[in-house]
Amino acid sequence: MNKIQYILITLILLLSGCAKEEAVPVVVDFEFEVFKDDYSIPVQVVFFNKTTGGEAYEWSFEGGVPSRSVNRNPGAIQYDTKGIYKIELSATNQDGSNDTKVIEIQIDDPVIIDFEVTNLTDNFSPAQYTLQNKSTGADSFLWTFEGGTPATSSDKDPGEVTFAVPGDHKITLEISNGRETYEVEKNITVAPFLVSDFDVEVAFEDDDFQVPARVQFQNKSISATSYQWSFEGASTLSSSEENPEVIFTQEGTHTINLTVSNGKDTKTISKEIEFFKNTNLREIKDIKLGINTAHTTNTIGSFYSIADRKVYTPEELTPEIEEHIDIVFFGLSSTFNRNRFVSPHKVSETTFEVLQNPKSTIFINSQELCGCAASLSVSQYDMMQDDTLLKNMTIEETAGGLQDFDQTMQPRVVLFKTTEGKKGAIKIKDFVIDGQNSYILIDIKIQKQ
Repeated sequence: MNKIQYILITLILLLSGCAKEEAVPVVVDFEFEVFKDDYSIPVQVVFFNKTTGGEAYEWSFEGGVPSRSVNRNPGAIQYDTKGIYKIELSATNQDGSNDTKVIEIQIDDPVIIDFEVTNLTDNFSPAQYTLQNKSTGADSFLWTFEGGTPATSSDKDPGEVTFAVPGDHKITLEISNGRETYEVEKNITVAPFLVSDFDVEVAFEDDDFQVPARVQFQNKSISATSYQWSFEGASTLSSSEENPEVIFTQEGTHTINLTVSNGKDTKTISKEIEFFKNTNLREIKDIKLGINTAHTTNTIGSFYSIADRKVYTPEELTPEIEEHIDIVFFGLSSTFNRNRFVSPHKVSETTFEVLQNPKSTIFINSQELCGCAASLSVSQYDMMQDDTLLKNMTIEETAGGLQDFDQTMQPRVVLFKTTEGKKGAIKIKDFVIDGQNSYILIDIKIQKQ
């Protein structure tokens, strides 16, 4: 062997020795990511292999599905049961190098947040509530009670909470399992403070407050559950109804008391109502009745109902209303040269259309031409405080009494008697000239019974 051959053989041996000494080691490492960072079952975990020097891999997933894998990156592993589980990764290469890494992962029960609010008695102040925690998967709790006593609690079930101030109050629950935090809120409403109040509504036919007067009481109390009324001067002295109707039989100023309660508080209010002697006389003032053009273009009607206390135009008349009409005024024109009051059953003698089921009213349009005993002057009309004068009158229909009248006598009194036998007087106060909208202005005094 020459010198050159020796050198070559020596170099080959040296290089072969260096290659064995530089075998690649295996260093196992991996990372993972929890889907949506949600550790509550079901949990999906994706693993990322960070191993160096490895060529073959063995994954073991305790409690996972699947439970093993030989892929470098095993994809998503699912956990369906709460617990602490080991994840193990082993790797080797052809040089015989190997390594293993083991970690643990904690899988939690699902976190569900909910609670139930129960009102102990009622929502009148002070209102008591109990809270039942229906959450799962959490181990810490924080309650906040807006306007409540106590204001906060860290107990799982905080027991009884009292709200004294009326209005809406927010209840907030925050729960956590150490890694995840959830919050939910609900509202409760405390009823307003107790208030005692009422309105008085006198029956339409008794709105002059003459006894006997029928009165409907409208309860306007707030947050009340029971009512106790007391009445002075009435046929009924007390009532526990919410909205009683009472007949007052005694004149004078009477006190009405209303005491209300809701089981936690009591309030009383008093009001006074004045009632007057029964004169059996009703006075209705400032009624406008239009002239003959009322059934064409006049906006002021010619038909009057004493029961309704309302003037109607022909266009407003219905069969039901026509049965209520007591007085019909027939004024020929705005000159007021020919005027008269007509019985509803005799409108066929005018230009008005015939009424259905009309009433029969007797009129004495012209007392000066009547030729009868019934007579009432303007001064007597004005001084009349009860029905004494009317009661003693005999009002009968005569040819003279049916005569037209003009505007020369102002004011003028016209006597009448209704179908029901009620006697009355019309005082014509003014003849108002306004073209086709001309009208007379009248007051009426009539017996109530």
